Amino acid sequence: MKLQDRITTFANLGEVLRDYLQGKSTTYFTELNTHIETQHRKNPWFTPENVRMALTSIASELTPENLTKWTDLYPALTNDIKPIRVGVVMAGNIPLVGFHDFMSVLISGNDINAKTSSKDADLIRFIGEILCEINPEFRNKIEFTHGKLSGFDAVIATGTDNSSRYFEYYFREYPHIIRKNRNSIAIIEGNESHAELEALGTDVFSYFGLGCRNVSKIYVPEGYDFSAMIKCWEKYARLISHSKYASNYDFSKAVYLVNKARFTDTGFLLLKEDHGLSSPVAVLYFQYFKSMMTIQKEIDEMKEKIQVITGSGFIPFGKAQSPALCDYADGVDTLEFLLNKN
Repeated sequence: MKLQDRITTFANLGEVLRDYLQGKSTTYFTELNTHIETQHRKNPWFTPENVRMALTSIASELTPENLTKWTDLYPALTNDIKPIRVGVVMAGNIPLVGFHDFMSVLISGNDINAKTSSKDADLIRFIGEILCEINPEFRNKIEFTHGKLSGFDAVIATGTDNSSRYFEYYFREYPHIIRKNRNSIAIIEGNESHAELEALGTDVFSYFGLGCRNVSKIYVPEGYDFSAMIKCWEKYARLISHSKYASNYDFSKAVYLVNKARFTDTGFLLLKEDHGLSSPVAVLYFQYFKSMMTIQKEIDEMKEKIQVITGSGFIPFGKAQSPALCDYADGVDTLEFLLNKN
């Protein structure tokens, strides 16, 4: 299968997804809708709103123009290659989080054996089926499993810091990408507009803050007044009606009260001054700073733990969870890795 055929297939998949999101009655509409509306029964965090958000992000990138611009960065993709079999261990923290690895393996001309997360198995499998119906040549290149990966030549595995130690040991004899825990931060200068603060809310609250690209900590100038920010985020007060989010909120609040810790309670989010990076669900850490120089030094020391930085001079507020095709997790170029393995 030539590169252009692979690009066309994924572009057609993007059109299918965009048609669904626009409410067009197509071949896949009913089944896609059923998957989206029922995901929360297996994983309460995967509300229909969050699943549609993930689909929208994916669909917006799957255009002929974007796919061509992305693959043009890798001239070797046009070469005839002997496909390798790539084992992919997918995470399940946010909907379809494993899609980019899935696409990267296939767009590079290789075969995939994907171990799906039990928390996010159905929709990625159905999308794989749509892809195969668009282009039947993919049927022999895609395999999904709930069990143990086997028969692979290289591995891409995403997990926690704990699971990564197991991955590094188990896959030590194979070429691999092993991803660990990462979090994202925002830098507030104090002169942000109402629109910018609203956009930052998207980075904090989308997917209940469960993604590695969600902002879990903000840096603010000394003496910063949070009132305008909190007011801009009032629309997210509805999250407290979600039982799992509310349970996390109540638990953290109880812990802080028992420990007599200082925090600000907005009624739907707890703001806590903390030097940590990974805040619990329904909690946003913040840290005061005196100068950008001191922030830069701290960021440099934590760069292996930071996925995304939003703010002036960085990724614009509101775009943390809208990665482009060439925005690779942990800064590791997946396509380059796959091409080198060939």
